[in-house]
Amino acid sequence: MVAHSSQDALGPTSIANLWTDALRRFARNRLSVAALVVIVLLAIMALFAPWLAPYDHLQPDYEIPRQLPSPGHPMGTDELGRDYLSRMIFGSRVSIAIGLGVQLVALLIGVPLGALAGVMGGRVDYLVMRLVDIVYALPGLLLTILIMVVLGSGFLNVFLALSIHSWIEVCRLTRGTILSLREREFVEAARALGSSRLQIVLKHLLPNSLSPVIVAATLGVPTAIFGEAGLSFIGIGVNPPVPSWGQMVGLYYRDMQAYYHLALLPALMIAITTLAFVLVGDGLRDALDPTSRVALKK
Repeated sequence: MVAHSSQDALGPTSIANLWTDALRRFARNRLSVAALVVIVLLAIMALFAPWLAPYDHLQPDYEIPRQLPSPGHPMGTDELGRDYLSRMIFGSRVSIAIGLGVQLVALLIGVPLGALAGVMGGRVDYLVMRLVDIVYALPGLLLTILIMVVLGSGFLNVFLALSIHSWIEVCRLTRGTILSLREREFVEAARALGSSRLQIVLKHLLPNSLSPVIVAATLGVPTAIFGEAGLSFIGIGVNPPVPSWGQMVGLYYRDMQAYYHLALLPALMIAITTLAFVLVGDGLRDALDPTSRVALKK
């Protein structure tokens, strides 16, 4: 049995079985499941930050500046006496929103463009891929910094700057997958039965091409989180007093010897969040791998 035979068998009636098998395989990966639990907890923390934060994250208390961790303030306070735990909780909103939002833009732009190029071929494929080449040729880091310098710092501008390059990989991946699928037997059978091009795309090509796209999007979330952290670290990211983990590291890394917690704690949260998404992405890649699925059925 060759590796692509499982992919050939994936008609519309077997898509549900593919995802059921993938879910079962993912559940067996304890490390990825634990990472998914961490992501869910982080999302809950970001969503319910106003109710979970013990103090107002913007309200200063000038009587207790730079306080070390204590029972009243488990993560201490910053230079204005603001509760650091509360600011850490609200800081999760920026990282999670940027990470997920940028990848949502990547899917909304990359999947339709990649599908259009792969299905239509010819001149349409040429134009889409030339657009991809032009955007890809622009230096990503310098372009991002240039956009931030021109537009100014702020959440929406960070989101826009990081989204410029985010869709390229998804577009290429979708196009390549559809090109490899559109001449397969189950697609030819659908054509012979009179299915329209739109029906073939929606019922056969897109469902069968989603596996690598979902994995790529999951692994792209840490890149976006690091991008926001880097911009905020150098002072052109999210505007104070809105807290951001990257911004907090950039503000306090010089005080590590005296007040280690101010830079260490947000850095740890960035590391934990990105690691969790990477582990989930690895787990999805293994669960959706067609070769592994064939081995499982054997």
